Amino acid sequence: MDPYGIKTLDELKEFLHRAMQLEHATIPPYLTALYSIKPGVNRDAAQVLRVIVVEEMLHLTIAANILNAIGGTPDLTRPDFAVNYPASLPDGETDFKVSIQAFSREALATFLKIERPARRPEHLAGTGLIQRKNSPHITALGSDPRHEDLHFYSIGEFYSAIADGIKYLEADARRAGTTIFIGDTFRQITSEYYYSGGGELFPVTDLKSALEAIELIMEQGEGDGGGIYDDDEHELAHYYRFDELVKGRYYRKGDQPDHPTGPHLQVDWEGAYPIKPNLKVAEISEGSELREAATDFNTCYGEFLELLTRAYNGQPSLLLEAVPIMFEFGNIIVELIRNPLPGHPGKYSSPTYEIPHSAKQAAVTGQAEAITLRRRSSG
Repeated sequence: MDPYGIKTLDELKEFLHRAMQLEHATIPPYLTALYSIKPGVNRDAAQVLRVIVVEEMLHLTIAANILNAIGGTPDLTRPDFAVNYPASLPDGETDFKVSIQAFSREALATFLKIERPARRPEHLAGTGLIQRKNSPHITALGSDPRHEDLHFYSIGEFYSAIADGIKYLEADARRAGTTIFIGDTFRQITSEYYYSGGGELFPVTDLKSALEAIELIMEQGEGDGGGIYDDDEHELAHYYRFDELVKGRYYRKGDQPDHPTGPHLQVDWEGAYPIKPNLKVAEISEGSELREAATDFNTCYGEFLELLTRAYNGQPSLLLEAVPIMFEFGNIIVELIRNPLPGHPGKYSSPTYEIPHSAKQAAVTGQAEAITLRRRSSG
């Protein structure tokens, strides 16, 4: 038996919290890259980013469904949930940094690393974890929550560990005449409340549906069985959508990985505002309108995480507001990104995603209206 396998229900719940954190951690970089694109250019790239952001929200919701299914409590307002950028993700024997940055070749290289399937070389055969010392100031995504210096070889292996843990604990429970799937089914989010176009959102109620949910997350990111499509055979996996932008050419049916043969597409690598990567509020002039706008955005984003927490804890209809709110952020992000950053020649401002945690955000029923009002008052 794997000495680092998940052996208790509490361990499984913490792994699923980390899965939610990991899926959410991709959204701010993708959103920022999307809204850094200048008007009138890179429409194909903008559409790719927009679709993938919606599907990352789907993955976040799937992880919440699994956590709810085993009696857990999804909480996106935990102080450790929203990561400090740059964050760290596993990339084989090393980690790589995930930053808040403008749309660029460098950003796309990072996005490909996030989504790509990592294959173990022969000298690292097996499923053992990789030992690496974490920097105390960087969130290490894809690490073992019980042993922070032990990292999974890839995001895929992280999810495989969760799947193995679910199978082990459910088999153990069945031998005792019980089950680990004791959660309130009313908390399950289905496609009635969230439709992404990238796969059906189904309730997780047993071992079969839990494993299918994990498989959906993995396939949408890196493809099905080494192919370029997810299991629906009509949607490109995220990795290959980004690869189209890098190679300047679309994939079409029958193409092999890394060899698209479809129509060419144009990418203007200069067609984005050059924001300062991983900007912090403290770097913006105190008392300035720009700093106030950045702080207001962080408050709004914290309220958004509170909204999702409520949606995942028995108020699923609130999720109907989630995608419109997320793209409403675009109005605020654009206001930040199109402003030059004083003291940093040639660089522009950006959202910082530093979520306030002095107290849990107040429950906001009319989230979209509140965000719109805050945006107008700062305009």
